[in-house]
Amino acid sequence: MKLIIHGGFFSESQTNQEIKKAKQEALAEIVKLGYKHLQSHTAVETVVYTVSLLEDCDLFNAGTGSQIQSDGRIRLSASLMDGKTMRFSGVINIEEVKNPICIAEKLLGYDDRVLSGKGAQNFARENGFDYYNPETPQRRKEYEQKLSDSIRLGTVGCVALDILGNLAAATSTGGKGFEIPGRVSDSATTAGNYANAFGAISCTGVGEDIVSGAVASSIVIRVTDGMPLGLAVEKTLNELKPFEGFAGVVGISARGELYHADTHPYMVWASFDDKIEVFS
Repeated sequence: MKLIIHGGFFSESQTNQEIKKAKQEALAEIVKLGYKHLQSHTAVETVVYTVSLLEDCDLFNAGTGSQIQSDGRIRLSASLMDGKTMRFSGVINIEEVKNPICIAEKLLGYDDRVLSGKGAQNFARENGFDYYNPETPQRRKEYEQKLSDSIRLGTVGCVALDILGNLAAATSTGGKGFEIPGRVSDSATTAGNYANAFGAISCTGVGEDIVSGAVASSIVIRVTDGMPLGLAVEKTLNELKPFEGFAGVVGISARGELYHADTHPYMVWASFDDKIEVFS
């Protein structure tokens, strides 16, 4: 059993030691809780549970504390993929919910498994997901002041390998902040979140770059064809260099390989194999 999570890219982590320490502690605690959950749950159940914890922590840009878009509203996207069944589900630009990853989980059993906007919100309400405002005072302050140097880049995500050898990946984001309403990120696409029986990947970074490189699916396809996970990650990220693509990934292979990498410092991450490891 293995588990790895990420919390996106955070420029302030390079200069603010207090924030960096808070994120390290949060990731360490969440990966520990996620790994404990994995002891008695499937990979799919575990990635949903773990990403919901990340969504609930306002240190990260997903769920509570998400970025505010250019029209002053918060729109969330998240997706889930079960490596065993190859079923993918997600919500795109959903508003006024607490845990978009839980709505993606609910959709996994439906034929129409990726919903956007008002349709996603209606589905959430019909299935018992109540109104929730994910805005925090800090995000409002950033929006009003338009301080681009304080923007947190990226998403949150989790990849798990369970006791039966099944893989799953889940990813959630609050967007990049101040974007055009209707902009679609990578997080609810197979470019940013992908799993099959051979490997699973969750991405963070600039959504447009990740989609251009089809990053998550490309890595998993290479692993499926026999390439070691680390080599598959590095080869795929190298393909972003011609357009200076900005991306980070966490992943696990069915062979138990666990890997994380980024094109630009610093992606924050934590893993639980035999012990907890956290970014430094």
